[in-house]
Amino acid sequence: QVQLVESGGGLVQSGDSLRLSCAASGRTFSSYAIGWFRQAPGKEREFVANINRYGSSTDYADSVKGRFTISRDNAKNTVYLQMNSLKPEDTAVYYCGAAGSRSSRTSVYGYWGQGTQVTVSS
Repeated sequence: QVQLVESGGGLVQSGDSLRLSCAASGRTFSSYAIGWFRQAPGKEREFVANINRYGSSTDYADSVKGRFTISRDNAKNTVYLQMNSLKPEDTAVYYCGAAGSRSSRTSVYGYWGQGTQVTVSS
């Protein structure tokens, strides 16, 4: 079992950067692939990025490719999402999830954090 806590969200202007963190408890963190998802008001939760348990493979949604970078530090039980060139349409609550393997589907992830709000003003 793993517990996840997101942090790093905030209010920024268009073009700014933020780094989100997903901190995990439990000694089995390195056994899990981690995904970042986001949910805007009135919309379904959507895939943003994922990373395998070793940190050697990643995948991104087309909407963030080239702007966002996912990484992990297993020694610190933490996954990061570096977000550059933020746009107003990136505004959402961002969640991290843990799963046995990488996926862009929310149904694959068995553990979720509580989310962190990112608001990008124009």
